[in-house]
Amino acid sequence: MTEPLVSLPNVDPALLTVPSIDRLLQTSRSTHPPRFLLLYGSLRERSYSRLLTEEAARLLQAMGGETRLFDPAGLPLPDGAPESHPKVVELRELANWSEGMVWCSPERHGAMSAILKAQIDWIPLTVGAVRPTQGKTLAVMQVCGGSQSFNAVNQLRVLGRWMRMLTIPNQSSVAKAFLEFDDAGRMKPSAYYDRVVDVMEELMKFTLLTRDATPYLVDRYSERRESAEALSKRVNQRST
Repeated sequence: MTEPLVSLPNVDPALLTVPSIDRLLQTSRSTHPPRFLLLYGSLRERSYSRLLTEEAARLLQAMGGETRLFDPAGLPLPDGAPESHPKVVELRELANWSEGMVWCSPERHGAMSAILKAQIDWIPLTVGAVRPTQGKTLAVMQVCGGSQSFNAVNQLRVLGRWMRMLTIPNQSSVAKAFLEFDDAGRMKPSAYYDRVVDVMEELMKFTLLTRDATPYLVDRYSERRESAEALSKRVNQRST
């Protein structure tokens, strides 16, 4: 049974809104191709995380998306260079440009690679009052040198939540990745490949569904309350 508002003494009724399906289903829809930033986590000449990411980009393009791959070569360690470093600026501009992301890491020592983590660490949680990743969709993938594991994708999910992203339910983990790509770097037909298709299809669907409703989806009572309190404080300061 729904509690009446009078029983919520800790809630400001002026700031509490009832979620509305009408607000979610807007009549105006974006017409440009969905924009995706894809990150991979290895600098090897034959990097399987890069090859898998390139395959994902081809699939997204075939489904009508626009893709950008960020090359992590030359990206400094977090806090090891100023934010004006060209590679940092490039990464942050791509993060702002994107409406969805794909993160793909090799599993190293049971975890994601430092190369991928460094890229995520350079994407700020806030730029002024704007959260560059908040409300964007995310798909996570990993490549394994041996048997199938999910350690890296599980860690990537935690990071996605921390970055306030909408991480889709599906994911990809490619076991013995060195066997799954041909000499030209293209992924061979397999159940692993089919799963990658599934993941990109799901990412595209979630992005199309949510990108126009993102401002409403991430509008929070606590932040409205904080904003109201900050505004009240500024007004009171001016009146004294």
